Amino acid sequence: MEITDDRAFPAALAALSGIEFPWDYDEKTETPAPSNIDYEPYDEFESAEETTDWVRAWTGNKELDGNAFRVFGQDGTGGLATLWLVRPGPLAEQPVAFFGSEGEVGVVACSLGEFLWLLAGGVGPLEAVQFGSDSGVPHEELRAVAEKYSGIEPRTPAEVLAAARAEFPDFEETVQSWCR
Repeated sequence: MEITDDRAFPAALAALSGIEFPWDYDEKTETPAPSNIDYEPYDEFESAEETTDWVRAWTGNKELDGNAFRVFGQDGTGGLATLWLVRPGPLAEQPVAFFGSEGEVGVVACSLGEFLWLLAGGVGPLEAVQFGSDSGVPHEELRAVAEKYSGIEPRTPAEVLAAARAEFPDFEETVQSWCR
């Protein structure tokens, strides 16, 4: 499959950059609040050079380049949300993967539209991959973005994650095969 260096930021991702994601920490129980989405959207994709530096550092494989990824957000620990360019078609049809700061990996949505519904349902990529969360506190502002930009019928976080896991069951093993 031919990969192009398309770094035009999709309108759906641009719409996320103006939204405040809920984050609250309960000092008494030392746990994040159930309404948390630890996600910080970017205003543009990381550059090809930054993406290549990241994938090489993350995998330890200096032969890789970042052509198969478009990094568009992160969590508070530095884990990255990325489009994984593995199929023909536009960026919005590519799966969304998460690479955690401590080695966690997973595909969290089969497309950008499904990712929007994951967020609207109150689950971010970190919560889905690191903690296995498949439900959260719905977020009305994120739902409005999903309704406007997803191009698909509403889905629950559980539905989005189940579809992603079914389509990409070997993602973790694939990523491990890149590591040196």
